[in-house]
Amino acid sequence: MLEGFLIGNYTNNETKTGVTVLLAPQGAVGGVSVRGGAPATHETDLFRAENTVDKVNAVVLSGGSAFGLEAISGVAQFLNEKGCGYDAGGYRVPICSGASIYDLEYGSFDFPNKAAGYFACQNAAPISEMKGSIGAGAGATVCKMGGMASAKKSGMAVCVAVKGSVEMAVVTVVNALGDIYDPSTGKAVKKSDSSANLPSFSNTTITCVLTNASLTKAQANKLADVTQDAYAKCIRPVHTVFDGDSIFVLSSCSVAANPVELQMMADALCSKAILTAVTSND
Repeated sequence: MLEGFLIGNYTNNETKTGVTVLLAPQGAVGGVSVRGGAPATHETDLFRAENTVDKVNAVVLSGGSAFGLEAISGVAQFLNEKGCGYDAGGYRVPICSGASIYDLEYGSFDFPNKAAGYFACQNAAPISEMKGSIGAGAGATVCKMGGMASAKKSGMAVCVAVKGSVEMAVVTVVNALGDIYDPSTGKAVKKSDSSANLPSFSNTTITCVLTNASLTKAQANKLADVTQDAYAKCIRPVHTVFDGDSIFVLSSCSVAANPVELQMMADALCSKAILTAVTSND
């Protein structure tokens, strides 16, 4: 499934934080869409279609807010040791992007550091479905319109789908301010019990879409952008000034695909992954 991609996790069950690493050692075409007013991201400008670097080696999803971006350095070290990266002349430079959720108030103060990122790479395996309080989802919560006192446990999920020769996986960590709804029924899956108007700053939903469908950088960026529709269907409110909602896309460019069908596939699979993540600890 999705040859050329690997996934690895580091989970700290004591402090309730972690990191999830998506590796593309041989490189993948990438795109990104960042919405909301409070993102914690790294190297997202590299995904712009007009910029030089054409392939990405890793997307890192982590806890720890901006502190957790340190885990990316461990991923870069691992890839450097494997000889992976952009040929800059005298050296190869691993191209690693990523985003973090704010989970500092769920467990005790901690964040995934360089060693955690390296550990996740060492334990990377082929893409498969998984869910729970693992990796970057260890400290994820939702339903925080009433502050952390109203928060409910969420997590991370990996959901996969195959349509003809097209393969796709969506990896998502749901740490939203808003409540969670099932778009097929319109009913709440998880909803805040509090009516207090004290929204929490500890939010952000981060996702990576992996596919073997052939995409240009511009098409990968557009796919990331339209997949934000799944956020809007499942999370209310979404893309707020207290969220840093981000979606990455990585493509191995192995098979041709209809762009509209690919968009519909990503939308449905991302919605499924969101619902799976928020109910993974029920």
